[in-house]
Amino acid sequence: MGTTTAQADGVSRRLRAGDAVLAAGLVMVAVQLVWKFELVRQTYFRQDDFHYIIRGQESGFTWDYLMWVDVGHLLPGGFGISWAMARLGGYNELLAHSTTMVLQAGASLALLRLLRLLFGARPAILVPLGLYLLTPMTIPSLSWWAAVLETLPLQLALPMALSAHVLYVRDGRARHVVAACAWTVFGLLFFVKAAFIPVLMLVITAIWLKPAWWRLWRAWVPYAVILVAYSWVFFTGLFGSVQINDATQTPKLPGLGVAGEFAWVLGSRALVPSALGGPWQWRPIEDDYAMAATPEPLAWAALGVAAIVVAVSVLYRRRAWLAWSMLLGYFLLADVVPVLLGRIDLLGPGVLGYELRYLAATATVVAIVAGLAFIPLDGEERPWLRSRSPLRWAWTPLAAVVAAGSLFSATAYADRPLGSTARGYVETARQALSRVPDGTAVLDTHVPPGVAAAVFFHDYALHSRLLGVPDPWPVAWTRQLSGPLQNPLTFDARGRLRPVAIDGLTIRQRGSCVPVGPQEVRFRLPAPLTGGAYTAQISYLNAAETTLSVRLGLGVAQVPAGKDLGRTFAQLNGEGTELAIRTLGGQGACVGEIRIGRPIPDEDGTAIPPQPVRG
Repeated sequence: MGTTTAQADGVSRRLRAGDAVLAAGLVMVAVQLVWKFELVRQTYFRQDDFHYIIRGQESGFTWDYLMWVDVGHLLPGGFGISWAMARLGGYNELLAHSTTMVLQAGASLALLRLLRLLFGARPAILVPLGLYLLTPMTIPSLSWWAAVLETLPLQLALPMALSAHVLYVRDGRARHVVAACAWTVFGLLFFVKAAFIPVLMLVITAIWLKPAWWRLWRAWVPYAVILVAYSWVFFTGLFGSVQINDATQTPKLPGLGVAGEFAWVLGSRALVPSALGGPWQWRPIEDDYAMAATPEPLAWAALGVAAIVVAVSVLYRRRAWLAWSMLLGYFLLADVVPVLLGRIDLLGPGVLGYELRYLAATATVVAIVAGLAFIPLDGEERPWLRSRSPLRWAWTPLAAVVAAGSLFSATAYADRPLGSTARGYVETARQALSRVPDGTAVLDTHVPPGVAAAVFFHDYALHSRLLGVPDPWPVAWTRQLSGPLQNPLTFDARGRLRPVAIDGLTIRQRGSCVPVGPQEVRFRLPAPLTGGAYTAQISYLNAAETTLSVRLGLGVAQVPAGKDLGRTFAQLNGEGTELAIRTLGGQGACVGEIRIGRPIPDEDGTAIPPQPVRG
């Protein structure tokens, strides 16, 4: 009877301890959500975000739309959300931020659940949980909506799929296999890296859960079917999708030197430092994003600390070296190879190696591996190679240092304008368009590179497309100034509409105007123009409508000129020291001031609106 009572008391104590651990974990998750919301709420859409939403607005909900591969990224789930976003207000910050926080909450709770399943409800699981919740590895991706659409669903799907698989290994119920498959498919809808979820299942099963892993064929068969089907869809799209610049993708691995440099930089300057609280410094990209800028001494110090942590775990914990090997394999296959195939040529290893966005989902794997390397599995026999008592005192100071560094790094990232500049530009430009009459001629230029870089997004970075979400504006967008235009407008650097001015050379006439007929009249330029594309603004005072033939060297343009006083614009591609003009169709013209150069906003003209809305 006494033995039974003692056992009951022991079970009761373990249950109370387990409840306390669960409560502590939930509090940690909640505090993290409040903390990260302070970062997320400052952000706005940027770069790919605009491209995805514009494309969603302009496309039907079709297979081709959903299965388009964007430089190695296949995310039909993300494209589906972008399609819906375009119809729910376009750049809907409330919806975007709400989605981000819901996914972040789900990912955090899913990891807590997995850690409890693997290691039991022991206080030690709060350490890898805290590592995931605090690591700056996930911070940059939270400020980029396109990255959120990829990384956070994977951070949710990976621990949920692993939890379902662990339950199947333990009780053999088929419903857990169905759940694991469903979560794997969910992850694959958003990120190609989800293809490594079944690989992690296999490795964890073979090494830690059940030696006879091959007997679990009821799980491996559907997992394999999912991977084969997904691989066919992905690689078909990868080699067939047309990119923004109308070119098809031809992915190829770079040379060993480039591949090795990228792997080393991404590992030693991004992965390891951020896992230990870094990078401590950031390299701003415009003012709404930043990449890691780990100081060289701190990078080497982080590598030294990581080496000690790995060595200690291998010295004390059975199979710890296999846990770290799993992390290394995942890093090389899931983080390095996709970038080498997809976009290493864009910016090179010396830049992309500092991009923490590529490692956001790896934070979940780091937390799992840290647990496997230091915490016995629930019910595991002989987990230690030697007495672990020296490890007890080492956890607290190391965890405190990592937590402090993580908070410092994340705060340094958030202490920047983030999305205020892009938000201010878009809102100011929208307000400006709402104040001009319908049909107003507006020069359709590219938005500033800090909003969407034209070098990457081409026509998707035009004002007409970026500002035309969710509804097009009823203005007369024009890519080039051509023909008679009444007071055309263009955007300045702050998103305000200003009158167009021609920056270049000016030819002033001695009288009010110079008569021009069928024979060319040559107007000498104040200075020679080298070869290039130019806009000519020609003032006139005509008795009747006519057509002007304008020539600069070998470049010729024919443009109409109206009756009475006005001005017309001609696009010329040429060079020379004079501009030649004649009329076509028998009607004469009288040409006044001529300006030739490139169109710019007239800073002396009235701005619409006079002040930006925000930012």
